[in-house]
Amino acid sequence: METGVNYTVQRYPAMAMKKTVDPSMNEGPGDWMTVGRLAKVAGVGVETIRYYQGRGLLPVPKAAGSFRRYHVSMVQRIGFIKRAQSLGFSLDEVGSLLDLEDGRNRRAIQTVTRRRLEQIDEKVGDLERMRGALRDMLARCEEAGQASPCPSLSEILCVRHSMSTRSM
Repeated sequence: METGVNYTVQRYPAMAMKKTVDPSMNEGPGDWMTVGRLAKVAGVGVETIRYYQGRGLLPVPKAAGSFRRYHVSMVQRIGFIKRAQSLGFSLDEVGSLLDLEDGRNRRAIQTVTRRRLEQIDEKVGDLERMRGALRDMLARCEEAGQASPCPSLSEILCVRHSMSTRSM
């Protein structure tokens, strides 16, 4: 039985979307939270939030009193970043996607997505070639039997040896 990586879109539980009540903020009760609460609700560490801020993926809010208050919409933004990463997008690509968040620049979104699909197709091709080579090596090794050395290992060692002597 072959096993592989299962790529799924993660959904955050309803609990993650609950708002904390802070009547001192102007936007409305429950729209704001501290960085610690944001980290907990979003399922990441405070360091991750700070790192995303440093990369320009999350805004740095102005301090309200002695604390910075984060709008609850940041939970969804962090969720977007994590989902995009799980699909293989780099943080630079995630930044581009976030810049295009309103969906109006379809060409740019398509370009970023198409580029990522091409990278994935290339990796899949490489993995399929590797799988084929390993299956072939295993079959030849099994055919050789226990009495003689595995020919595939001998071939690998000869190929590596000839490559290293050529580069000298």
